[in-house]
Amino acid sequence: MHHSEDNRAVSPFLPMFETFRAELDEHHDRRERVIKASRDITAASKKIIFSLQRARALKQQIPQGIQKANKQFYEIISAQYNAVSKDLQGLNAYRYSGQITGGNQEFMEAASFQHYLEKQSLISLEESRAKLRGLGGESGSLMLTLDDYLLGIFDMTGELMRFAITAMATNGELPGGESRSKSFPNAVNDINAGAIEIPAARLPQRNVLADLRQLRSCLEGLDVGGNGRLARDTEKKTEVMRICVDKVERALYGLIIRGRERPKGWLPMDEGGKQEVESY
Repeated sequence: MHHSEDNRAVSPFLPMFETFRAELDEHHDRRERVIKASRDITAASKKIIFSLQRARALKQQIPQGIQKANKQFYEIISAQYNAVSKDLQGLNAYRYSGQITGGNQEFMEAASFQHYLEKQSLISLEESRAKLRGLGGESGSLMLTLDDYLLGIFDMTGELMRFAITAMATNGELPGGESRSKSFPNAVNDINAGAIEIPAARLPQRNVLADLRQLRSCLEGLDVGGNGRLARDTEKKTEVMRICVDKVERALYGLIIRGRERPKGWLPMDEGGKQEVESY
């Protein structure tokens, strides 16, 4: 009996399995750290988005009150990315991509939404990667996959829908401003050449709906293949994106049609009560 126990104690396989156990424990600990960080990044990014929805204009600096409110959330995001940066280097960046993807997508949604509010343009993949690289700290840069970038942009269309409808409800018009000429350079060349005579003041203006339609057209043209997480998530998010664009279209149609039915001189209610209107 004692002889059998001694044989097990000196078994050459025991150190090997102890090494496996240590590696698995390290793997699970690392995985849990990344999951926790991803959840905290997601929560902080959502709070940033909620604050940004208080903005009411495009191509302007984010109001100081919103910037001040979001500063603490950006600090949380930076701290969480910095904490797990060491765990997401080399092959581990791919090994734990499924655990960090939720945080990356939500961060991309917040970053792309703020970029659009400030510049009325879509943030590029390289600009997005540069933002994330800077959050890695001394442990090394962080990787943003194309999948996380695209899925974050899909989610951002929902925020544009909320922003547009809220702006129409409060201001009575769809936010916009920049001329379409910058989006369609060929049309500008034709105008300059005299082939099309349109006064500069009459050039149509870009607004949120025009940008949403253009974004929808580009995202619907993506070839993501038939398998994998990106293809599966893209199919679901594409349907949601179409619904978001449709909601903005319906809201704008209603605003235009109902606006024609309003009596002359009608104004929304203000703090003093209802405004007087002229009779028909």
